[in-house]
Amino acid sequence: MPAPKLLAVLAHPDDESLGVGGTLAKYAAEGADVFLLTATRGDAGRYRGHRAGEAGHPGPRALAEIRETELRAAAAVLGVKEVALLDYKDWYLDGADAGEAIAAIAGHVRRIRPDVVVTFGPEGAYGHPDHVAISQFTTAATIAAADAAFPVDRRDGIAGPHAVTKLYYIAWPESTWAAYQAAFRKLISSVDGVERQATAWPDWAITTVIDTRAFSATVWRAVSCHESQITAYERLKELSVEHHEGLWGSQSFYRVFSTVNGGRSREADLFEGIPREQ
Repeated sequence: MPAPKLLAVLAHPDDESLGVGGTLAKYAAEGADVFLLTATRGDAGRYRGHRAGEAGHPGPRALAEIRETELRAAAAVLGVKEVALLDYKDWYLDGADAGEAIAAIAGHVRRIRPDVVVTFGPEGAYGHPDHVAISQFTTAATIAAADAAFPVDRRDGIAGPHAVTKLYYIAWPESTWAAYQAAFRKLISSVDGVERQATAWPDWAITTVIDTRAFSATVWRAVSCHESQITAYERLKELSVEHHEGLWGSQSFYRVFSTVNGGRSREADLFEGIPREQ
């Protein structure tokens, strides 16, 4: 039986570590083939606390190269089999041509043929427009990938239609957000003059909780690969092992759809219902 496949479709370098690092590491360690598709190179971000245009910032193009290198290093720590990038501009993903973005993601889905896909929820964690956009594009792409009539770029020999078995959204409850923001800072996105803040999922809506305590140290090593963003992570260096487990000891998801299971019982495995080698 071939190894199960998990595909995470995210917006920025470091989303893979901070958002679902424990989950990616766990399944890679258990023998799943784990793939990562990242929409941007994070070129609009800061560099060691410096904004673009300030002394000490290398400029957007150089930062994109730096952050891609960091992304690939972090993915290697987590055990990710393949990293691919869509190369959209950071902070402007919601302005991308929707048809092109969906076709690009659907093409990767058809090529990789994952059993499970994971992405951001519709609220984008704390309203970040790129997170919201990748949620929308990925949701559409998982459906489009199964439609033989949906066109994708076939220059890379992409296989035919593929039906994803399960789609999940990252779904952090209040307890996770409290631990996260205590360790980092209050996360706010200002969009069109409106301040967006972290939005917790109600506990009853969470369908799946993954025990990732054994991989907390791995996640921290992956986070540490993102050296250009180190000023945002400095407080993490002071946290105890117990606090790191509090941040990354479990990861919560909402099961958007599944063709193999359902109901109110909470899952402890993203692959629940999918045959796997024992």
